[in-house]
Amino acid sequence: MVEPIDVLRGTFGYEGFRPHQAEIADAALAGRDVLAVMPTSAGKSICYQVPALVLAARGAGLTVVVSPLISLMADQVGALRQAGVAASYLNSALTSGERAEVLRDVAAGALSLVYVAPERLEDPAFLAAVAQGGVGLLAVDEAHCISQWGNDFRPSYQRITDFVGALGARPPVMALTATATRAVRDDIASALALRDPLVVVASFDRPNLSFSVSRPASAAEKDRELVTFVRERAERPGIVYCSSRRAVDEVCKLLRREGLLATRYHAGMSAEERGRSQDDFLFDRARVMVATNAFGMGIDKSNVSYVVHYNLPLSLEAYYQEAGRAGRDGTRAECLLLYSPGDVHTAEFLLSRSEPREDLTAEQRAVLAERDEERLRQMVFYATTTECLRAHILRYFGEEAPAYCGNCGNCLADFEEVDATTDALKVVSCVARIAQRGRTAGTAMIVDVLRGSRGEKVLSRGFHTLSTYGIMADVSARRVRQLIDELVFRGVLARTAGDYPTIRLTGESGLFLRREGPWAGPLVLKVAKGAPRAPRPVAPAGTGRAASDVSELDAAGQELYGRLAALRSELAREQGVPAYIIFSNATLVDMCAKRPRDAEGFLEVSGVGAKKAERYGEAFLAEIARSERP
Repeated sequence: MVEPIDVLRGTFGYEGFRPHQAEIADAALAGRDVLAVMPTSAGKSICYQVPALVLAARGAGLTVVVSPLISLMADQVGALRQAGVAASYLNSALTSGERAEVLRDVAAGALSLVYVAPERLEDPAFLAAVAQGGVGLLAVDEAHCISQWGNDFRPSYQRITDFVGALGARPPVMALTATATRAVRDDIASALALRDPLVVVASFDRPNLSFSVSRPASAAEKDRELVTFVRERAERPGIVYCSSRRAVDEVCKLLRREGLLATRYHAGMSAEERGRSQDDFLFDRARVMVATNAFGMGIDKSNVSYVVHYNLPLSLEAYYQEAGRAGRDGTRAECLLLYSPGDVHTAEFLLSRSEPREDLTAEQRAVLAERDEERLRQMVFYATTTECLRAHILRYFGEEAPAYCGNCGNCLADFEEVDATTDALKVVSCVARIAQRGRTAGTAMIVDVLRGSRGEKVLSRGFHTLSTYGIMADVSARRVRQLIDELVFRGVLARTAGDYPTIRLTGESGLFLRREGPWAGPLVLKVAKGAPRAPRPVAPAGTGRAASDVSELDAAGQELYGRLAALRSELAREQGVPAYIIFSNATLVDMCAKRPRDAEGFLEVSGVGAKKAERYGEAFLAEIARSERP
């Protein structure tokens, strides 16, 4: 019997599953519903593509993938066909004849997967076609679109349950999204009527992404910074996001005047213009895409090496999703936010001009407006914080993180190591004193108590009578918050879930206060103190760790990478497909590190499956052999 790992290795060329992929695939194959929240590049598509091929091999029915954008379908289906998978899609871009052909293939059981726009589920012809062979799995991609609280509310997603109800037998339903708060997750599960779903919330961390914020003093300085940044990466694909169509047009003209290969994308352009611009970017005829947030969701271009936000996004959800379009293949990528205080007024204006939601009650609209305002506040906090940017993002999504990541603009500032043991003991003691009174408190309250605030909330709760009141009056609020976050990350304290999280003691707290066990030594923090340093050095070749970026290859490996990239481009031009569809950058890096000599060795390269080895192995092996000749 075909097993998921066999499909993963034989079709997709990966030796093992990434975190959570196997349990999600197994749950779907066991007939269980799934709700998976996994960041961009975590491998969401594998979660339904692998079980789809297993189900097809077992004769257990078609996998229907509900997807919101035409571009996403084209990318996914193109990549699957390269891997030898029988897949197709149904959307408004097809002619009536092409749609009829896909429906015939669906009815005949000739496909393993079919991607459809949510509106297509209401087509009686489609329902009749899938009814003939049965549906083995229904996957709903970009599932946050189903939620009235999500970033991209799409009413047609709400009718997916009608389609499921019209099927003869209910298939397992898998909902997947890159970012979803607890409220959005609950909304998705309810709207899709998921039955006892396996809920997976993966780590939101993207270690290959480097985050930074620049605060130019004027519009002219912002333009200069952008041009310099893009020019230094002129040969690498990147995206520049702007908050308005006008800004997109102006920034694109600016980059073109500077001789940079830029194109643009926004809803004010004709469909033909947008399609041409998107193709120029996907096929690397244009290196820079300047766009509003209308561009990007579902674009599977894996070799985007940077994302710049020219203006402040409206929320951290939107920012992280858009920034996450860099480095999808796992190689290093940069995410830069160019922030100016005037961006806040623009963002507030955009929120005030958003279309009124007639499908919601006045009370629901008020709640939604409040949430939008709070999201913008959190985005401003990110743009202005001096603390670790990665930690700020992860904590926003409910994930604990260390106070120092060593790979963001703030952490790459010069730092000093500080013995924070005494101050940490004061923090834990304060939490313990509050707990002794049968009370709890959030981070802000604990900071106020330790710094001796005379605020009404502190006094009304009697916290000014605690023995720890005011004992850190000479320490900045930012440093106290950083210390609390670090203690939570290390397990000495814990943060509760919910809209109003509080800080509580853990089993480690007593050991820490008594300086016993693992807490006998000093607690050392890294604290930024000066100008930015250079990024942390990469591990040199030959250290035993597989290379994940071209910069980690030795000189010969980097030269070979250039030759293989040129071969990939040539093959892509011949077939009329984007280069990353042939092989991703990460696959080329692994190829250069392993330098296979035969077909068996070629199959050991990550991202090389049986079909691609058959199709491209001879050409790439020949190029590798040529590079090793004297």
